[in-house]
Amino acid sequence: MPNIKSAKKRVKVQAKKAANNKAANSALKTAIKKANVAIETNAADKEETVKAAVKKIDQAVAKNLLHKNTAARKKSAFASKLNKA
Repeated sequence: MPNIKSAKKRVKVQAKKAANNKAANSALKTAIKKANVAIETNAADKEETVKAAVKKIDQAVAKNLLHKNTAARKKSAFASKLNKA
């Protein structure tokens, strides 16, 4: 445990940031899984779920959780899967 006041604060701040990042990553992964399942099962609302997943991907890029090229690759994969289905 740190002794210096500023180091103690950094521990608290980093814990809060880690929790926020974990929640955002979890929400992103859930949205991606839901979209993949919707495409594979040919659900009626597959376009909406893919749109929601793409939105989550864009939000992750804005929060620096994903690299922009990774996001582009994921969105492109969704578009090609959706067109094939």
